[in-house]
Amino acid sequence: MANQVVPTKGNLLATKKSLELSRTGFELLDRKRNILIREMMALIDRANAIQGKIDQTYEDAYAALQRANITLGICGELSQTVPLDDGLNVAYRSVMGVEIPMVSLTPREIPIPFGLNTTNIMLDDAYSKFNEVKRLTAELAEVENSVYRLADAIKKTQKRANALKNIMIPRFEETVKFITDALEEKEREEFSRLKVIKKQKAGKTESA
Repeated sequence: MANQVVPTKGNLLATKKSLELSRTGFELLDRKRNILIREMMALIDRANAIQGKIDQTYEDAYAALQRANITLGICGELSQTVPLDDGLNVAYRSVMGVEIPMVSLTPREIPIPFGLNTTNIMLDDAYSKFNEVKRLTAELAEVENSVYRLADAIKKTQKRANALKNIMIPRFEETVKFITDALEEKEREEFSRLKVIKKQKAGKTESA
């Protein structure tokens, strides 16, 4: 690139400006990457905690369902009375330009759908625990999707930062050095030429 640039003061100023912008861009991208990494690491810790809760709640829910099956017989028909829950909501928030989902379930009191005279507290317990699993699953979906989006954004940001650091900035630095050296060499040549001319004029004056 340096050899393709005409070594003029105008090009030197323009290249220095581009170099300054590239350095500023790299600093901003590096700051963005660090913020996104911190956000992602916090979400990963949260995801691990939620996953642990889900595993335990699933275990408790299936144990409660097994007890209900033992005391009531297979509860397949009773499970068909559970209504479809359409209270899932998705909104978004922005973290350094990255759209992060916010998943929530509309809080509402859902009465136990099956008759109390044909069931027992064990089935009620299973129903309650599976509802908790549903809530935790929505929360985990939010966190895992957020981690995926942040990881993708971090990868892209790192790629752009690397391009500035390893390609653009060294290229502009090389061009600035090339133009600066060329202008300095030109100034030295001009100074030597003026010195020779001055000496020649001085010699002609003495001869006259």
